[in-house]
Amino acid sequence: MQGRNAGIFRIWKGVTVSQLIDAFERRFYYLRLSITDVCNFRCTYCLPDGYRPQGTRNTGFLTLDEIRRVTRAFAELGTEKVRLTGGEPSLRRDFTEIIAAVRANPAIRTVAVTTNGYRLARGVAAWRDAGLTALNVSVDSLDARQFQAITGQDKFHQVMAGIDAAFEAGFDKVKVNTVLLRDVSDIHLDTFLAWIKPRPLQLRFIELMETGEGNALFRERHVSGELIRQRLEQRGWRCQPRGRTDGPALVFHHEDYRGEIGLIMPYAKDFCASCNRLRVSSMGKLHLCLFGDGGIPLRDLLESDGALEALKTRIAGGLNHKKQTHFLHQGNTGITRNLSYIGG
Repeated sequence: MQGRNAGIFRIWKGVTVSQLIDAFERRFYYLRLSITDVCNFRCTYCLPDGYRPQGTRNTGFLTLDEIRRVTRAFAELGTEKVRLTGGEPSLRRDFTEIIAAVRANPAIRTVAVTTNGYRLARGVAAWRDAGLTALNVSVDSLDARQFQAITGQDKFHQVMAGIDAAFEAGFDKVKVNTVLLRDVSDIHLDTFLAWIKPRPLQLRFIELMETGEGNALFRERHVSGELIRQRLEQRGWRCQPRGRTDGPALVFHHEDYRGEIGLIMPYAKDFCASCNRLRVSSMGKLHLCLFGDGGIPLRDLLESDGALEALKTRIAGGLNHKKQTHFLHQGNTGITRNLSYIGG
């Protein structure tokens, strides 16, 4: 692989067969683009002390024009899915315009957002009109008091109303992200299953991941998703095949349920073998892994449309430095201080 251009783009019989490829023959169709690291929630597993700027900033977050340019470059390299992340991405005043700018790339088939749901009820119809095609909402408990204890915000009913508004706006499925916490979400599996039985929700249990600022919580609250998997399989849930632009979740289906269960288990064996996503931070750095040691600067090539080819070359060449796996098993969290830092 070292002698090849990692960004070669080829079409065979109308189907994209080779796009961004790393040294381990993994193909990347999926970009997670952080547009801010600001968040108004204080989740215990991410920002328990609230948002704090990451050092001294010489410049702001990516502008709308910079977002247009970086997503155009990824689209021309074969990216088919872009997820807008944060922090809380809907805190951007130009969030609707950002969605429209990304969706303007004809190669981008899916424009998704991960949100805490704070502005969902009032904004989701406009987001969908702008081109949003997929939606993930964070809900860590179905008990309003526990929800407030985890997030630091008394917004449970507001978030639930937002999910209802998403269906009313025309989404046929909503994904719900739930961080798996010992003695919290793991002991309420039956409550979650009852919630999704009549609803087209994909409930995604995400294993708690260790971060630079979350070591103590990790030791106290981490529980393996394998325990949930065993309980699901005992009840007749079956794992479904993954699509090439799907995220890392193993998705389980049961014929008696309208909803689905997803399990994201970063500590599972060979988790990184199916990696298909890259990240760009809100400050314009390409991150090859959520738990990597650094980022590749792109912002100097986002100042004008004239640098598009150089931008594509830098992105593609960067993949030669992507490692085979993260090092979470060794307690190495890289530069990730918290999950809002480069978009979770």
